[in-house]
Amino acid sequence: MKTLFAMRRANGDWFALDDRGSFRVPLFHSSSAAMVARTRETGMECFRPVLLDVSALENVTTTDEGKACFWLVADPLMDLSRGRALDRDELKLFLNNGDASSANQVTTG
Repeated sequence: MKTLFAMRRANGDWFALDDRGSFRVPLFHSSSAAMVARTRETGMECFRPVLLDVSALENVTTTDEGKACFWLVADPLMDLSRGRALDRDELKLFLNNGDASSANQVTTG
């Protein structure tokens, strides 16, 4: 299983980016990458990296009635809008297969 991290506050809120009216939860390849992004994005200052395991994924996808979208951040030193968009099914497939080739494709937002 592939390991990814998302940013979460102590009250349970997930950090999400506004993507043209929709919200995307940025995902990182490591907790240290998430912390690097946190230093560059002031909106993340109250958030901490959390392992995106099965229960966390279930929580983030039920929080907004299953409409959660995700953004696999390619480089935490760059703009967070540079990454790969994933829907819930693609994310589950990625986490289960650990398909690094699809995760390294970069799109711009």
